[in-house]
Amino acid sequence: MAECNSFPQSLALDISSPYCNQLDIECFSLMMKDPTYCYKFYWLEAIVKLIDEDVNEASFDAIIDEMIANAWFTVREYHIHLSGMLKGEFRDALELAVVKLAEKSGLQSNASKIEIKNAIKEFSGDIKKYKIALTKYVPYRALAGFYNRYEQGCGEKVNWNSSQSIVDHTKKVNQRILLPYIFDANQQLNRTVVFNPIWKQYIQDNSVAILGWIQHEKSKWLQVNNPEVPGIVYKLSSMDASARKLEHVRKLWDYILERERILDIYTNNPIDKSNYDIDHFIPWSFVMNDELWNLSPMNSSLNSSKSNRLPHWTFFKRFALNQYEMYRLMWNDDYVRSKFEKCYRDNLHSIWAETELFRAGNSEEQFVNILKKNMQPVYDSARRQGYEIWNFKG
Repeated sequence: MAECNSFPQSLALDISSPYCNQLDIECFSLMMKDPTYCYKFYWLEAIVKLIDEDVNEASFDAIIDEMIANAWFTVREYHIHLSGMLKGEFRDALELAVVKLAEKSGLQSNASKIEIKNAIKEFSGDIKKYKIALTKYVPYRALAGFYNRYEQGCGEKVNWNSSQSIVDHTKKVNQRILLPYIFDANQQLNRTVVFNPIWKQYIQDNSVAILGWIQHEKSKWLQVNNPEVPGIVYKLSSMDASARKLEHVRKLWDYILERERILDIYTNNPIDKSNYDIDHFIPWSFVMNDELWNLSPMNSSLNSSKSNRLPHWTFFKRFALNQYEMYRLMWNDDYVRSKFEKCYRDNLHSIWAETELFRAGNSEEQFVNILKKNMQPVYDSARRQGYEIWNFKG
């Protein structure tokens, strides 16, 4: 029997528990090995979360509902493709289920888990084929490490071509190696996963560390399948808006608006200092940062309309000219300069911005060209990832 410390060493697991030597932790650590699709991560994550809620068994249907709810924000808010695309189509049945549910329900990207699960029930017929597709492989393939260990001992191989054969094989394996779960005799979405009580206790005792391990492995997979997307690790769940660091940027623009007439890039009307927001030209949900070069004052009511969408690129020139006005004042006014320097900690991390864009001596044309050279590839990546264009109507 493998020892508990064969589990990934980066996790702080409780290896002193009396039940530890009854469990094959090494096989458990292989449950996410060599995935073909991302839903393998979501399957194990859903199981851990259900076990943490003290559930003893759950149907495929209930587990997949949990998977859809857990994947919702990543797919809808951040436009992440769970397993990439093939010939312009989504490869992952879990992503297809989320997309179809969003289309039918009209739920917002920030919908609550309760709202998502209610929508799943209401539109169950529309997403059933995707849920059935999710039952074909991952519940069984996740146990492949345990099956391989069993095979080394008795030579009997699992028949991957028949789900009933797999269910029967699983019961045999479980007599020699305690499995995290086995299956009942029901079919497809009605099939029930029954959790082993010893594994259940182990998972409950180590749920924080195990979920952290899953998130780590999931983020690596998603980054490989979304190579143009920055900050994948921050896009696995919703983030508190208070995490945004705009205080010093706001103070900088407050002072500029007191002494200069700055035009809103969309309406071309003067910005009212008492009624404006700091807006990310390329949505924050894509860049996942508050870099000064991507921020500009904007009419508050328009900002809520723009939401999580891209402005048309034709607005870039006005945006760049507002940026240049800030830059010009920064080099000509010591007080503006002091406000600008306050932004270094939270809003000035891109090397190109400090060494090229905000260096002294740039003409307006040079400044705009440098900004365009560095922003347009990011903008284009967001567009390819599926971010909508905001159809502004002035």
